[in-house]
Amino acid sequence: MKTSDTMTLPPVRGALTPGKPMADLTWLRVGGPADWLFQPADEADLADFLAALPESVPVFPMGVGSNLIVRDGGIEGVVIRLGRAFAGIRVEGERVIAGAAELDSRVARRAVEAGLDLTFLRTIPGSIGGAARMNAGCYGVYLADVFESARAIDRRGRAVTLGPAEMGFAYRHSDLPPDMVVTEVTMRAPRAEPEALAARMAEQVARRDASQPTRERSAGSTFRNPAGFSSTGRADDSHDLKAWKLIDDAGMRGAALGGARMSPQHANFLLNSGGATAADLENLGEIVRKKVLETSGIRLEWEIMRIGRT
Repeated sequence: MKTSDTMTLPPVRGALTPGKPMADLTWLRVGGPADWLFQPADEADLADFLAALPESVPVFPMGVGSNLIVRDGGIEGVVIRLGRAFAGIRVEGERVIAGAAELDSRVARRAVEAGLDLTFLRTIPGSIGGAARMNAGCYGVYLADVFESARAIDRRGRAVTLGPAEMGFAYRHSDLPPDMVVTEVTMRAPRAEPEALAARMAEQVARRDASQPTRERSAGSTFRNPAGFSSTGRADDSHDLKAWKLIDDAGMRGAALGGARMSPQHANFLLNSGGATAADLENLGEIVRKKVLETSGIRLEWEIMRIGRT
């Protein structure tokens, strides 16, 4: 039975929508409805809602849906999605403070304008809150490398400040509780010439567009690279296995199931090529994992988050 059918939730100043289809909000355009979608008006609205929400009701903070498969049965409880009130970027010396809803690409561009190097964020899809939660990285640099602190609201509605120790960063991972909502991230970035940084970002975008299916419905890299990593998420070059190569060697480049397909352009990108269900996408991913295990003895781990009822 859905939460929306059994109880009245606390009053809010933002938007509280029952039965919101998650396919409208994810990059892969799949997924059943959330029992409730909450879009808080501001941090106080978020804190008051969580403080009054019964602890038995599950909470799922959601970014822009760029790294997510929502299963066809939808999501139990309340999905929290931050909007404009949680965006914005300011620069204070070598610090860049960004609202959790701000896009990674916008944070990178604003930092570069100030002569600060956050160029690695330019080609990472998603929002900065999600980047902190999953320790997003690119070109050998990870959020953990520039992270100073984050502001968040916990499940009881309390504002907390989190440092690197509390975040517990690892490769594509943090120890952030799944129901804690990040509202702001502070990063300290090295200085460099804006022109050189802008040129680097342009080169990175060109390289990405040449090698990845950026015009297709995808959720970025599907599986983690099965390599060795330090506690901050930095790659150990002595263990540099690539998921795409393992998938390619297993003969799964371009493999399809229903409307789901592994990209012919980049073997580690799972695509909704038209009319895919969440089950198509997840099942194809599991077929790929099984085939890679059979051919290489390596068990790929999902990088895309998969949530919800089947």
